Amino acid sequence: MAYDGFDLSGKVAIITGGNGGIGLGFARALAAAGAEVSVWGTNADKNAAAEKELQAINPSASATLCNVADEAAVERAMAGVIERYGRIDGCFPNAGIGTQNTKPFHEHSNEDWHSVIDVNLHGVFYTLRAATRQMVAQGEGGSLVLTASGTAIQGAARGQAYAATKGGMVAMMLALSVEMARHKITANAVIPGWVETGMTEQLFAWEKFAGNVMPRIPMRRWGTPDDFGAIAVYLMSDASRWHTGDVIKIDGGFSIF
Repeated sequence: MAYDGFDLSGKVAIITGGNGGIGLGFARALAAAGAEVSVWGTNADKNAAAEKELQAINPSASATLCNVADEAAVERAMAGVIERYGRIDGCFPNAGIGTQNTKPFHEHSNEDWHSVIDVNLHGVFYTLRAATRQMVAQGEGGSLVLTASGTAIQGAARGQAYAATKGGMVAMMLALSVEMARHKITANAVIPGWVETGMTEQLFAWEKFAGNVMPRIPMRRWGTPDDFGAIAVYLMSDASRWHTGDVIKIDGGFSIF
């Protein structure tokens, strides 16, 4: 007899940055567990492809064009989800951009800093604010699952803006886990290791990088988006109703070796 604690039938999940990478890995598993999923992204072609793939798993899946750095766009997208599905049970603020410049920190411009902060931190704030507003109004609890990064707990040269956003996400999650507990809303963060996504494709193709990093991963492979499906289902399910305020590392052992 199957354990039904992971059955997400009747639940609705939002995954920002859900048209590829880890976000799509979340969405695939959530849809397969019965959840109605709405993935948000800024690339129309990737959105369409993700929607088609997810609808083959659960026909109710949808994709929405949304730049999470735009407060008004987030509010419109959230209103659209509520109009379509009637509720929100899980919010996965996963959208993010990496640090593209290779300049030393003392040469960073304001734009270098703000371009990352606007998406990775302000965007998370806009998304979580809108989602928790709906969850609190529903009065039935919910799940917040933030995608952080190893840079939140490890040093990364020339990545200060990115690291600041991911460290900020962990701190935001901890505060939310305490404040939202009275509303039966859990908040947790996932710290991925080195995962094969569009963001890391060029980096992994760099022989020197791969040669230095792979020996530090005890599992001796890069992660894949589907390695994150199970944690998404668990953290949104009734099985995790007493699990909150946690930082969960899924990195093949990288951070402890």
